[in-house]
Amino acid sequence: MKLGLGIGAFGPPGGERLVALAKEAEALGYDTIWAPEIYGADCFTPLTWIGANTERIKLGTSIMQISARTPASAAMQAVSLDHLSNGRLILGIGVSGPQVVEGWYGQPYPKPLARTREWVAIFRQIVARQGPVSFAGRHYQLPLPGGTGLGKPLKLILHPVREHIPVYLGAEGPKNVALGAEVCDGWIPMFLSPYRMMEMYKDAMRIRKKDFEIAAAVTVIIDDDVPRALRQIKQNVGFYVGGMGAKSFNVHKDHVTRMGFGEAADRVQELFLAGRRDEAIATVPDELCDEIALVGPRARIRERLSAWRESPVTMLNVGTANRDTLRFMAEELL
Repeated sequence: MKLGLGIGAFGPPGGERLVALAKEAEALGYDTIWAPEIYGADCFTPLTWIGANTERIKLGTSIMQISARTPASAAMQAVSLDHLSNGRLILGIGVSGPQVVEGWYGQPYPKPLARTREWVAIFRQIVARQGPVSFAGRHYQLPLPGGTGLGKPLKLILHPVREHIPVYLGAEGPKNVALGAEVCDGWIPMFLSPYRMMEMYKDAMRIRKKDFEIAAAVTVIIDDDVPRALRQIKQNVGFYVGGMGAKSFNVHKDHVTRMGFGEAADRVQELFLAGRRDEAIATVPDELCDEIALVGPRARIRERLSAWRESPVTMLNVGTANRDTLRFMAEELL
């Protein structure tokens, strides 16, 4: 099993924290360092900064939101970073939710699976650089019909280092994950339980390719006090289930419901939206948090790692900024 590292918050201006973490992870044998993108910093800039200060560790976006960039814009950024880093980029993409897509980017959200399929198809064409790109889809058209009438198919000027840049899909819903297994090179799951994933994602697991990567984000907290460690996980889950979405549409709440915690998810959202955040976080089930994270003393974490080893997961994206935790996970898995 491979190891990845999510960079989390930038830290003080200057980027020293990011570089130090990346160098530590690279020295320990971590495969990939991942940069997030929500509605704060973009994902490519920190990876460029890190790539300039490292040699081997792969550079992953987790996740680049497709509504933020046209396929051509994303392809130019991806090809440029892949070129400068000597072929180290993994492009993790996702659709986000309507609050961000329509409220932040001013783009339509409906039909996210169909839009993703078209987006990936155009991105692949551009990077392959086999000819001028044209595409007549429902959501994307190249050249744009109408307008001045002067648009024409174009071909990427920069010669890519690789004809195929790996694309991983960040997804939670079974249909979205199945789409990723069909058209992408990997999957970046969130709030994944190794105990439930085969049943929840049986269609995707059936059609995934032999070399399909599953890079699961897993917060790791070494602490002799398990309830105290779980409270940190509950805070994160409570925020996503309660507040990251509208009452009528929250993909994270839907995901937790599919995992079998629907009643608790309803209550968490109800309390969170009522402004009772502490109560909402306390309502998040310990069982759920314990399944999606690795917390407790070293011996307990070592024991619970067996479920991840036996699962289809190929990479654990360790959520920590603690150097001792990074080393512990490298000793256990690498």
